[in-house]
Amino acid sequence: MNRRSWLACLALAAISPDKSLPLRDRGAIVRGPRDRKRLSLVFTADRYAEGSRTILDALARRKIPAACFLTGRFLRDPEARAVVARIKDDGHEIGPHSDQHLLYASWERPPKLLVSRDQFLADLRVNDREIAGFVRDPRRLPYFLPPFEHYTEEIVRWTAEAGRLLINFTPGTLSHADYMEDDNPRFVAAGRIVDSILGFERDEPDGLSGFLLLMHLGAGPRRTRDHLHDRLPGLLDSIQARGYEFIRVSELLRPAT
Repeated sequence: MNRRSWLACLALAAISPDKSLPLRDRGAIVRGPRDRKRLSLVFTADRYAEGSRTILDALARRKIPAACFLTGRFLRDPEARAVVARIKDDGHEIGPHSDQHLLYASWERPPKLLVSRDQFLADLRVNDREIAGFVRDPRRLPYFLPPFEHYTEEIVRWTAEAGRLLINFTPGTLSHADYMEDDNPRFVAAGRIVDSILGFERDEPDGLSGFLLLMHLGAGPRRTRDHLHDRLPGLLDSIQARGYEFIRVSELLRPAT
């Protein structure tokens, strides 16, 4: 874990010292309650899902639930229909990831908003309509995970207007870097990603409790080596051996009654 990620986690913890409450960043939930050794797996997909069979097999053998946030264009892809059908049949949750995988804001600090409210809401509505073709009630999972895992406070607010809550991955590990292609100068090897996850669990006071651990169903043909999904079975076994329970996102983030 690098210093920037560690400081981000410390800042989030300072916002909500009550471990029974989720942690937020700019209004988005980025970590569930840390009072129990429970976490959720989150997978996203836009164009690629070459790791889906390995991932879904590993989850099925261990009876681990996950949430898959899928774009509209992924849901419309004829080659992806079998993947989506299995996600549904295996009992995993399905949520929106935008229709066209829009970039909502620039990568500057602070970021500059690149879409209008109307563009955002229209794109999300189409994504919801595509999900409805697979899930009878697309609002059963009331969360939205933004494309590129990138958002602004305006996006959080507009998501709420659409009746959803924006969530994002828990910072501190490199799990979300599994999409990088071979020639990316910031390419992260799968072994290093796994080490970052297990190292965070070992070194951080709350370990992986409340984590939204995000990975991708695929990276595409330009990542030809060292796929994280090939290491997923061993990673899941290691996390379970440390006493953690994998639960649904809807259960992890369910408000206390």
